[in-house]
Amino acid sequence: MNAIPELEPFDQYNQILQSNVRPADWRNPTPAARYHLVVIGAGTAGLVTAAGAAGVGARVALVERNLMGGDCLNVGCVPSKGVISAARMVACVRRSSMFGVDTNEPTVDFCAAMERMRRLRAQISVADSARRFQGLGVDVFLGQGQFVDSQTIDVEGQTLKFKKAVIATGARASAPPIDGIDSVNYLTNETVFSLTELPEKFGVIGAGPIGCELAQSFARFGSQVYLVEASHQILPREDDDAAQVVQQALTDDGINLLCCGRDMLISAADNGRIRMNGQYREGTYEEVVDRLLVAVGRAPNVEGLNLEAVGVQYDQRGVTVNDRMQTTNSRIYAAGDIATPFKFTHSADFLARLVIQNALFKGRKKASSLVIPWVTYTSPELAHVGISEKEATEKNIPIDTYKQEYSDVDRAILSGNDKGFVKVHTKKGSDKILGATIVGENAGEMISEITLAMTHGLGLSKIGNTIHPYPTEAEAIRKLGDQYSRTRLTPLAKTVLGLLLKLP
Repeated sequence: MNAIPELEPFDQYNQILQSNVRPADWRNPTPAARYHLVVIGAGTAGLVTAAGAAGVGARVALVERNLMGGDCLNVGCVPSKGVISAARMVACVRRSSMFGVDTNEPTVDFCAAMERMRRLRAQISVADSARRFQGLGVDVFLGQGQFVDSQTIDVEGQTLKFKKAVIATGARASAPPIDGIDSVNYLTNETVFSLTELPEKFGVIGAGPIGCELAQSFARFGSQVYLVEASHQILPREDDDAAQVVQQALTDDGINLLCCGRDMLISAADNGRIRMNGQYREGTYEEVVDRLLVAVGRAPNVEGLNLEAVGVQYDQRGVTVNDRMQTTNSRIYAAGDIATPFKFTHSADFLARLVIQNALFKGRKKASSLVIPWVTYTSPELAHVGISEKEATEKNIPIDTYKQEYSDVDRAILSGNDKGFVKVHTKKGSDKILGATIVGENAGEMISEITLAMTHGLGLSKIGNTIHPYPTEAEAIRKLGDQYSRTRLTPLAKTVLGLLLKLP
């Protein structure tokens, strides 16, 4: 039995994964006399930093105490999307009759779906493997790294001297203080993907992105799902209208939503099951579930780094950095989940690129200049970038809001995906895009067009003047450009145009 929980079950695919991201026969190299850059943590931020720095000729060491690839590959983006894609296929079969396709109720082989995920994760893991990075010219050290002083890191007794260092150790699941939670064997994102049997009853605490994605997937596989959220709605960070669309979809998939859950008590039930007691909007509840996923709470991985020895400040949110991702020690930078509220693989990627420029080449790149979108991969998907209506109100920023319902978009209607919309916020009186939300089946693919426009200062009118293929769901974004253009048709403009069009 393998001792690493993320590698259970230790089948042929997880054995391939281990051989790539934590080879049993790995021998750490002899350290160089001095490195331009030593990176601690081989998740997305650390991998991008190490590969990018080595690519421009720097001497780089990369230190990882657990599995290379970090959360994204092993317990995050990759396995979750494998599970979600399987659950979507189940939903497609169930919906097929509305398209005139006769099918029986699908039989779900949960074990096979999870095996497929493990197989594909192992296939993808080659890109994050220790040997690949060795081939890129990076010295890979597997073991616990800790700072000795402002130019030295110790890894299992080996000394690594550095000119600059980067902390990219990420964050981990951390359960909130729920009464009785420590008395039961609950799941987190780090253990849920090791399941090989579908729970008949499945409890999920936390209706953020992870909770909603996995609650919907397990419901589609056939679990009876109870989703508990302490806020007034699911996805509390998101646009209220968009969250309501997703919430209706979860309800349609049979999820029992216990919204505004509070005063919660967890206790052990018979046969290893778990009892959830609490209060919610409709009163009180008591449910006994086979497995419980805690999908809320994160803690930064700062333990064992000896940050006090080098004057690097940190708190419960992570390492303190300035806008150039420099810590309170000028020789040490940080990137990824350890140092930003935007805990996404793509933000870790671009923060790492910023760190390379600033740490190695005295750059002045600022994290605040990045335009960072994010996506919740429910069905429908919910994507967002920039400012929201709530933020605009809180910060007293005047905005104009344009909204295009999918119910008026031909492709969405024909595809049976007309429950959604695109909403764009512009600076009051102008077409400068400040933020956007898309809720729809392909929202994650569509948000990039708006992110591109925001990054390069292209206004909403420019999108409206760009030909989009018909019929596509992306045409919803172009229609918003048309909406903006119609606001420019003032009474005076109409009068002038009327005079120009007057027949002799």
